[in-house]
Amino acid sequence: MEFVLITIGMVLFGVGILLLVGHFNERRDVELIDWRPTRSSELEAQNEIDDTRQMLEAQNEMRRRRGVEEIDEERLRAEIEEEELEKLRRRPEDF
Repeated sequence: MEFVLITIGMVLFGVGILLLVGHFNERRDVELIDWRPTRSSELEAQNEIDDTRQMLEAQNEMRRRRGVEEIDEERLRAEIEEEELEKLRRRPEDF
């Protein structure tokens, strides 16, 4: 039993020391871990646009194979907006 208490005490002591050092450290957390974003927000936005375009093209390819009318971005956005509004209408009032 003593071993368990000593081990737990040592772990808690170590965590406490780390918390104290972190609290009194003047550098920002980002500087401590030397974190930098891998891509800019502009690049992320462009990637989203490209992904959406590619998914729409793939969906239209499948629609062409089935012989169904293709869908354009405006129609897709309108369908998504309608689905979102329908979800909101079906949502219970207590939220």
